[in-house]
Amino acid sequence: MIRIAAVGDVHLDEDLRGRVRAGLTRLGEEADVLLLAGDLTRHGTLREAAVVVDEFRDLPVPVVAVLGNHDYHSDVQDGIHRLLASAGIHVLEGEAVRIPIAGAVLGVAGVKGFGLGFAGRCGSDFGEPEMKAFVRHGRRSASSLLAALRTIGDADVRVALTHYAPVEDTLEGEPREIWPFLGSHLLAEAVDEAGAHLAVHGHAHAGSERGLTPGGVPVRNVAMPVIRTPYAVYCVRPTSGPGSC
Repeated sequence: MIRIAAVGDVHLDEDLRGRVRAGLTRLGEEADVLLLAGDLTRHGTLREAAVVVDEFRDLPVPVVAVLGNHDYHSDVQDGIHRLLASAGIHVLEGEAVRIPIAGAVLGVAGVKGFGLGFAGRCGSDFGEPEMKAFVRHGRRSASSLLAALRTIGDADVRVALTHYAPVEDTLEGEPREIWPFLGSHLLAEAVDEAGAHLAVHGHAHAGSERGLTPGGVPVRNVAMPVIRTPYAVYCVRPTSGPGSC
């Protein structure tokens, strides 16, 4: 059994320095790894990213992150990536990491993801260049997740980590009009095709915590406004999805 702690949408800046760290005092007792599901900063600045580093560095468990749309806002996402990586945080974008835990191997594949919509109600690669660019970016992101999941290989537990939502279930509570900008069914297709025990995302602040992909993979929305705790913990066994710890 691997204990996976996860949180997203902490939206840190200088005014919030120390608040997240204060909630991590028992992390090493309660979890084997911490996943960060994007929107780590408020406006995507390097100064805010430095706060993120101070909150999440030197923890007793490995930390794996993807960036979110807020982390891209100031166009210095590459610098944020480097800053977090320099503090030992695994930052994934179309990549995967394998982590030995208690005699087992946890594989995490990560990508920010993007909007597009869901089956029967999604954008199409037609019309204006702007629309085609939007749809193509969503497709590339899902393809990148699929490729990353495939590199995990024979890990005992496989997790897909994104910022955008792969299913509609976890968007319940958000206005339906904005669902195409909150996630993409292609992310769920990638999770199902490659096989995973768990999919974790953020982004949907007014959404719901629990969902399932069409293939039956458990999905968890760990945006902090949803879980209302410094992190949620999911215990995953190689033969099943998340259960009680």
